[in-house]
Amino acid sequence: MLKILVTGATGNVGCEVIRLLVSHDCHVCAALRNPDKVQQILGSKIHCVWFDFINPDTWASAFEGVNKLFLVRPPALANVRKQIAPALNAAKLAGVEHIVFLSLLGAERNRVVPHAKIERYIEQLGIPVTFLRASFFMQNLNTVHREDIKTRGELFMPAGNGKTSFIDVRDIAAVAVRALVEDGHLGKAYALTGGEALTYYEVADIFTEVLGKPIRYTNPSLLKFIWQMRERGLSLDLILVMTAIYTTARLGLAGGITPDVEQLLGCPPLTMRQYVEDYRKFWL
Repeated sequence: MLKILVTGATGNVGCEVIRLLVSHDCHVCAALRNPDKVQQILGSKIHCVWFDFINPDTWASAFEGVNKLFLVRPPALANVRKQIAPALNAAKLAGVEHIVFLSLLGAERNRVVPHAKIERYIEQLGIPVTFLRASFFMQNLNTVHREDIKTRGELFMPAGNGKTSFIDVRDIAAVAVRALVEDGHLGKAYALTGGEALTYYEVADIFTEVLGKPIRYTNPSLLKFIWQMRERGLSLDLILVMTAIYTTARLGLAGGITPDVEQLLGCPPLTMRQYVEDYRKFWL
């Protein structure tokens, strides 16, 4: 039976990938730094293994018998050579046959972001790979930005008036599962976006209409955003990645729409309005 190891198993995408994989004929393993503590999140039927990118003692047992790896870069790890590459070497030694890597839209043109460096390293290793280059997750709005929206009624991100082709992680996960369980995806790179490009002013209007309370987009400066995120205790590495993503939107480079999701799934991507309606409990 096909054995699939899912990293980032408690994150937005990883959780959804696991939820979808359990209906397929495969052995699903959740790779976790604290497997005992998160069994309640994933459920007792999911096999959890101890895995930490920066702890070599966890690699051999986690990769044992694994055919396919769903790879998510932990946000806190930005030094690819020291913090990601050694674990990928162990995956190759263990005989992993295929990696599906959750990358970033435009990573092939932006060599500075960690995702681009991971892409290049996997290619150098020679492990067959599928790159899922995803646009900005809608679900960031109910995780990273939840309290801003819920308690302050604001979207606080320095994206200017640029448009973003937001994507729902449920669509990303559905594509990931197809790439993991179907043939024909080796060596492919998919650019995953939603079906519409919106400014954050338009997103705020959708939130206002669906939630029935005023939500406004405050459009802070880059410096104000960085300072505020540091005040909230976020790591500088994470803040810089977030700033780079919002700057891409600010420059008008995040609004491109691709047909990949609809072609792969056979249905249009989920819309921002559908997402806000489905997740409205997070902000009320």
